[in-house]
Amino acid sequence: MKTLVLILGDQLSRDIAGLDGFDRDRDVVLMVEVSQETTYVRHHKQKIAFILSAMRHFAVALREEGLAVDYVNLDDPANTGSFSDELARAVDRHRPGRVVVTEPGEWRVRRMMDDWSQRLGIPVDIRDDDRFFCSRAEFRAWAEGRKSYRMEFFYREMRRRTGLLMEGDEPVGGRWNFDAENRKRLPSTVVPPPRAGVEPDAVTRDVLTMVAARFADHFGDCDDFRWAVTRDDALAALDHFITRALPHFGDYQDAMAQDEPFVFHALLSPYLNVGLLLPREVCVAAERAFRSGDAPLNAVEGFIRQILGWREYVRGIYWVEMPAYAQTNALSGDRPLPWFYWSGETAMNCLATTIADTRKHAYAHHIQRLMVTGNFALLAGIRPTEIEAWYLAVYADAFEWVELPNTHGMVMFADGGLLASKPYAASGAYIDRMSDYCGRCVYDPKIKTGKGACPFNVLYWNFLIRNRTVLERNPRMAMPYKTLDRMPPDRVATITREATAALDSLDQPEPGRPAEQTDLFA
Repeated sequence: MKTLVLILGDQLSRDIAGLDGFDRDRDVVLMVEVSQETTYVRHHKQKIAFILSAMRHFAVALREEGLAVDYVNLDDPANTGSFSDELARAVDRHRPGRVVVTEPGEWRVRRMMDDWSQRLGIPVDIRDDDRFFCSRAEFRAWAEGRKSYRMEFFYREMRRRTGLLMEGDEPVGGRWNFDAENRKRLPSTVVPPPRAGVEPDAVTRDVLTMVAARFADHFGDCDDFRWAVTRDDALAALDHFITRALPHFGDYQDAMAQDEPFVFHALLSPYLNVGLLLPREVCVAAERAFRSGDAPLNAVEGFIRQILGWREYVRGIYWVEMPAYAQTNALSGDRPLPWFYWSGETAMNCLATTIADTRKHAYAHHIQRLMVTGNFALLAGIRPTEIEAWYLAVYADAFEWVELPNTHGMVMFADGGLLASKPYAASGAYIDRMSDYCGRCVYDPKIKTGKGACPFNVLYWNFLIRNRTVLERNPRMAMPYKTLDRMPPDRVATITREATAALDSLDQPEPGRPAEQTDLFA
């Protein structure tokens, strides 16, 4: 019986479950580029180019191995633009006895698949994605009966299960978590390594040309496209990180710097999320660097925690809680997303820099996302759905299973504390402590109110005032509320007045109209 194996754009792994038992003599791989996936949000140009080029290179690699591949390009005149319709066309072409596919990463695609067997009139075998450390069923069993989830407890169980950074039943170094040692500002004397970039080859250049023409009005630039699009180049990027950046990653993983968009970060998440790298091999490479004395424990533990802990944790929550999860809005955020998130034209240097980095690279590291663009959205009370759509669109590594819980739960606290124990809200003092942004800003983080005050300062305290009924019983919010209670009434009134004026002045022109630079206290 002939089998048609559908491989999705984030399943570019040779040992993907869908290829188990593939018969080279009769089976066919189907890969399709569909417009539906490029436009359900207006993805960054580099994100589209990265995925399409990686898909085309993966198809070449499969053909070189002797597998039959039916590949449908985005600009094929017969391309219908949807997974379901392209699969139906391929079934008509190949007349298979069944379709095999690995479970998708996103809820909406999984719902599409539910109808395929009936529509096609043949069996559709949807296989578990075994590239992760923790299956969806295993996470559901761990989560059962819990009123809230905490990554730290899940992470410890994953360490025990995998043996990573373990000595028998105990964690290496006697501690599970070295995060307290990973919060240093980047000194001017420390120079991060250059990015492990790859020059676009002929395939990638063709994709970039097509993307520039077809998606000209999408966010982002493609001039500095440097992403790896093959497994070999992704492995080279892994080696570059392990040898050049990992030794200092721990110390400076929370640091932000005006002219160093990557600092010591790995930039491996896009490769993990499309399948060019596998999480186990990445974690093993990092652990090997520690065991050989080439990287310190705080760096290796912090890096492994992001993959073995956080990445697996948010995926588990996504599949346990969807689809209702995406509709929660615990803090009642209702403001539209300011247009400067797209234009980058704001007088707040931290936001302008992060958005400029995002436009240029389709990347910003986790503290830029959480404590700059995310922190502002949280403090301003932006609608969760709008900031979530922005994150999903602008980052090369953003797929809904990982982006939605991170934004909805971690950034916006929209799930009311299911994922994170407190909202990650901060004033300008945090940004000043962890970056050099404030030295080049028209605002001063040391000025709390009035002319020249950093907008994050009044927005932070106004956030606490506005959400008091929801947050004041949270034990991790006790200290800021005690500080708020000690403030004189006239200062509280000033904070409320200035925050309201700042938020009411947020610039949000219609798309296509030039944006003025946003100065919240102009």
